[in-house]
This record gives sequence, C-alpha cells and structure tokens, in this order.
Amino acid sequence: MRKNIKITAAVASAAALALGLSACGTDSDPASKSESGAKADTSKALVVAASPTPHADILNFVKKNLAEKEGLKLEVKEFTDYVLPNTATQSGQVDANFFQHKPYLDDFNKKNDTTIVPVVNVHLEPLGLYSKKIKDLKDIKAGQTIAVPNDTTNGGRALQLLAENGLITLKDGVGTSAKLSDITDKKGLEFKELEAATVPRALNDVDAAVINGNYALEAKLSPAKDSLALEKAEGNPYANFLAVKDGNEKDPRVEKLAKLLNSDEVKKFIEDTYQGSIVASFGAPAAS
Repeated sequence: MRKNIKITAAVASAAALALGLSACGTDSDPASKSESGAKADTSKALVVAASPTPHADILNFVKKNLAEKEGLKLEVKEFTDYVLPNTATQSGQVDANFFQHKPYLDDFNKKNDTTIVPVVNVHLEPLGLYSKKIKDLKDIKAGQTIAVPNDTTNGGRALQLLAENGLITLKDGVGTSAKLSDITDKKGLEFKELEAATVPRALNDVDAAVINGNYALEAKLSPAKDSLALEKAEGNPYANFLAVKDGNEKDPRVEKLAKLLNSDEVKKFIEDTYQGSIVASFGAPAAS
C-alpha cells in the first residue's frame, strides 16, 4: 500500500491550483462520472482526506486493523487546513473526508456552492480555552487578550464557550453564529481572530486562546487536563463525521468504512487513546 500523503501549508497553494483546474469537470473527471451514474470501482482504494489528529489517527487504526477483513482498501491523505479536504472531495480528487462538524459543513456548502453531505458521526472534539500564563479561569482579567478561531462556525462556538463561562455577554439568540460584534459586554477583554490551525501557536503571544480539539492535541495539549474551560459533550451538535460528495453515499467502499468507523473496536481505540479528550459519538447517521 502507498504511504499516507501529507499536504502541508507549504504546498497548499499548489494543491489549490490543481483543485481549481480539476473542479471544472470533464468527461474523464471522476466526479463527473459519479454524477452520471457510473458505479464506483470497488477494487480501487477509497481515498479519504483527513486532519492529522485525531481523524487520520482513527482512519489509520481502521486501515491497519479492520479494513482488510472487510475487503476495503483505504488510503489516507492528511490535510492541515479546513478548506482543501472539501474542495478535493467536491472535485473528485479524493472520495471522502473526515475532519468537520455539521455547522461548519453547512456554512462551507453555502459559501462555496459545494454539495458535500455527512455519512456517519464518529466523534466529538470539545473546544477548549487554554493558556500558558493563566492557571485558573478566575484569573482572566480586563485588559487581557484572548485568541479565537476566525471561521464563522468555530468563531461563534468559541464565543459561546466564553459566554457560558462568564467571560463575556452576548446578544440574546445569536447562538453559534455569534460574531465579535454580537458581544454586548467584553468585560474589558481584547480579542484576536486567527485561522483555527494557527491558534495554538499564538499561545505565547496572548493571555488565553480558544482552540479546536484536534489542534489542541496536535499541540500536545490535553483538553481533559489542560483546558481552563471545556465544552460539554452532552447535547453537543459538533460531532465530526465521515463525509462525501452528494450521490456517493452508497458507494460500497464508503458504506464499509462507515460501518468500521462506528465499530466497537474504534470506540475502544478512541477511549484508550484519548482518555476523554475526544468522545465517540456513534448512534445514528449524521443529520443531512
């Protein structure tokens, strides 16, 4: 089997160009064939785009321990941002992706005219507030700066976390779409908006930062142990799921992977590996 392919920020621009060229669609375009009703070649590897941690880790566990028994060939491509996995899935350069939650996907599809759909929920990564300078939530004071993700859904999610912990006050009813302009009382705090993947690197430059669970783990932070505040798992709408381009949900390879991602073996892997920092969210197909 081919080794996993890591696409880093250093080559993102080149990848984006290639994606742009292929997205137009031709008679030989895999995406076009799928839309015209051609069956997927199940003898080929299912190529899945994923964030390195924990998504690629979970997929690689499946690849090494479960896939062969199900007759599934699996190839994992690692991406370090939140845009290319969806554009690559839309263009047909990959068959599926595993990195996002439903509010993010809804916003992405709307803004980019893409048709990515969820297949099955896998896990939840609680968003957390971290600091290298502050040891307790009560020590956050006026005049200090907090970094938050700058994308629509994770930014609103971050502000909700801060509001729930009494650090700010938001307008009534804004929910997870909250923006900085929706803060009615900053309580003297300053905010710095950054691309989600870069927020952990800003910890030395700000007083605290709201970091996505996967990026916290990549930065060797334990959400369960190191966070000053952490999202509650109960009733949380941010489960991460396997996703495909609309129309490809019934690809037999996708169905096999969905089954394996919701297996007892994967649940145990998540529990043993992440010790509560990431929680399995099996139970039902992701909402469409």
